Amino acid sequence: MKNIKILLLLLLGLSLITSCVDDDNDELTGSAITGGLVKPTSNSIGYVVGNGDTYTAGGTVFQGNVQTETVEVYNSFTSSQTGETSNEVLLATLDITGMEVGTDGEFATSFDYNDLIDGLTLSGNPLPADDGNLSIGDFWTLRFVSKLSNGNTVSNAATTKVSVGTRFAGTYAVVESVYYRIGVNRDDVAWPEEMLIESVDATTYRVVEYFGAFSGNEYYFQIDANDKITYPEETPDGEGQTGNGQPLTTCDRNPGDLTNVPCGDDTNLVIRDDVTGKDRLVMTFGYFTAGSGPREFYQVLEKIVE
Repeated sequence: MKNIKILLLLLLGLSLITSCVDDDNDELTGSAITGGLVKPTSNSIGYVVGNGDTYTAGGTVFQGNVQTETVEVYNSFTSSQTGETSNEVLLATLDITGMEVGTDGEFATSFDYNDLIDGLTLSGNPLPADDGNLSIGDFWTLRFVSKLSNGNTVSNAATTKVSVGTRFAGTYAVVESVYYRIGVNRDDVAWPEEMLIESVDATTYRVVEYFGAFSGNEYYFQIDANDKITYPEETPDGEGQTGNGQPLTTCDRNPGDLTNVPCGDDTNLVIRDDVTGKDRLVMTFGYFTAGSGPREFYQVLEKIVE
């Protein structure tokens, strides 16, 4: 009797092991969906406001016995200000290049700003026609859906994020500098070698630490769609712009206080370098000290590319 009980226990254990193996095989090869796993070329794309560029997103998908025939790319937009996400629309349906078993099929789509906003609404309103009205940190999410040869559809977890940023933020070298104090050229005053410029929004920038040659300052400027540089009268907080605590002067508003530095069409502009990325900012501005007189600055900054 004891031997019979032992034999029964051994048979029961073997049965359980066999059952587990069969269940594992069913999960892997039986009812489980195979194929269609997309590997994006990039999980992140930087969208640069004002450039008018065309961007490309795509990826690869391994072709097994169950092949991926097309990939649908869906698009949605999320506001960095409110956290709200738009509706989702179909951006593109793409055929796979490469259908041989055991190889990676490829797909890609190109798009510009008009493509990215087409059909999307936020709080019931379409996205702005001008990308200058976007906020830094806004983003689109591209989601990939694979259509398989066996009729199955696979929605992929991997996505591509298209994030809104600005081209002209970064560290700049001071390559040319002029400072006049009450009509006298003060080339004996040392300028910094570098200046840091930060993005505030899609078109507004903050110069950190320096106003011309002087530390302990900050000021704001804007770059429009024509690469013209202007200086708002107020900071984003609503305070009047100053230099060394004195009212800011500009070529547009105070040309009589900036007579010793350039104030024509050859200043307050951007010179783009689409080859090396070493964009230049050519800038004229100043401040006026009551009872003393004007301080005038002209500078050419060149973006440092790592």
